[in-house]
Amino acid sequence: MECDVITLENKKAGKVTLADEVFAVAVRPDLLHRAVSWQLAKRRAGTHKTKERNEVQGSNAKPFRQKGTGRARQGTRRAPQFAGGGVVFGPVVRDHAHGLQKKVRKLALKTALSAKQAEGKLVVVDTAKMDTPKTSALAKQLAALGWDSVLLIDGAEVDANFKRAASNLPGVDVLPSQGANVYDILRCDTLALTKAAVEALEARLK
Repeated sequence: MECDVITLENKKAGKVTLADEVFAVAVRPDLLHRAVSWQLAKRRAGTHKTKERNEVQGSNAKPFRQKGTGRARQGTRRAPQFAGGGVVFGPVVRDHAHGLQKKVRKLALKTALSAKQAEGKLVVVDTAKMDTPKTSALAKQLAALGWDSVLLIDGAEVDANFKRAASNLPGVDVLPSQGANVYDILRCDTLALTKAAVEALEARLK
């Protein structure tokens, strides 16, 4: 399919042909859900922890004698039924990451790109470069384009001036083509690809 190419000044800069096997696949919400869950699970620190009965402070001595008190027998003050006792089956430090097949991740990325294209929220820009890292200048350009929440994906490397200018703008993210992922694509409202990004993604996903 053909797509118009614009500049950051919102001027036409020709057309580009998008590969149907990358930007026009059937949208599968189940794959998007699996990919997002996989990404967010890898992000989790897994550092939540509660103390078990062998870690809390206290004596292991029997609090009172076994018989004759009329109370239930107890073996230690560290037991979970006492205040300050250990927690039963509490969270422990662990890794929440799980596996996801490469072909599923690849198809999910194609699905995310195709979903943005189907919604009309995929834009191809000529280049994403700036002579000076001026946040105010970039903000005016994005406001003129109507981009409030945008993910811009460039080629193998992102222009340093553009990245620095965009880093101070809320709702604007910049990634190289290798960093393109399902979660960031779905999280933004507008997906902007440079011509170099289109070539890199098609070479990666075909």
